[in-house]
Amino acid sequence: MTDSPNSPNRPSGKGSAARQLLGMKGAAGSDNIWKIRLQLMKPVTWIPLIWGVICGAAASGNFHWSPGQVGASIACMLMSGPLLAGYTQTINDYYDREIDAINEPYRPIPSGAIPLGQVKAQIWILLLAGLGVAYGLDRWAGHDRPVLLLLALGGSLVSFIYSAPPLKLKQNGWLGNYALGASYIALPWWAGQALFGQLTWATALLTLAYSLAGLGIAVVNDFKSVEGDRALGLQSLPVVFGIEKASWISAGMIDIFQLAMVAVLIAIGQHFAAVLLVLLIIPQITFQDIWLLRDPVAFDVKYQASAQPFLVLGMLVTALAIGHSALVA
Repeated sequence: MTDSPNSPNRPSGKGSAARQLLGMKGAAGSDNIWKIRLQLMKPVTWIPLIWGVICGAAASGNFHWSPGQVGASIACMLMSGPLLAGYTQTINDYYDREIDAINEPYRPIPSGAIPLGQVKAQIWILLLAGLGVAYGLDRWAGHDRPVLLLLALGGSLVSFIYSAPPLKLKQNGWLGNYALGASYIALPWWAGQALFGQLTWATALLTLAYSLAGLGIAVVNDFKSVEGDRALGLQSLPVVFGIEKASWISAGMIDIFQLAMVAVLIAIGQHFAAVLLVLLIIPQITFQDIWLLRDPVAFDVKYQASAQPFLVLGMLVTALAIGHSALVA
């Protein structure tokens, strides 16, 4: 049995309609199959991956505003965001349909708005399209080894084992959230940097460390699902530690590894960038205190809207500094 579009169990209004298109919690129902497909892909989650590609291109030290490079960067953003992030979100909804039936019963799959066969087809189309774009970018860049294709394959595999049994990494709060953080920070950064320059071990390790801040961000997404996670035995950090302690863990992970990046920038002689990063961390910490640490369940969206822009701007500052340092040599 499913809710009708006008059921009291479904959110309604202009705000919920916009949430439906973006794939956010509190979405309205829809009978339009293309809106439903878009909701499965959660467009709101594409933004950090697109930004990661921009950071990687900046860190390469070799991006130029030529038509060819601009076109390649847009294709890389398409691969990382709508295609492979869309694949990730769709496959996650497919395997989370029992959890969503508890937490968000109005979502497309538990509500019965889209048949499972069509969901599977969407997963395959997005995956194959993303891999195809990756292969085309390797050809454009003249890579001897298909670096972009390998990154796309690796990221797709991580996405699968994150959501699907028997591994289902998201069952473990620490491992699952780090896999999510690395997928949203390190992988698109690597793709952007490899497309326009040379991906080095130094920047690979640096972005993996930066992904620990992404672990803290991933915890924020667990607060809205705590009821369903607890019911189905998933060991998310809010379930294991409780909501209050998990909010402190989330804030601590973000701040500690942001400050670690300040130390890295100082070590490589990028002092001005280090100062800029500190100035971006200060309002981020302020909004953590106002929203995240006060009530992460009620204010998770407000926190992400107010604090995370400073985090992503800090990523770009770090990337530009790396692009001007010996780390890309």
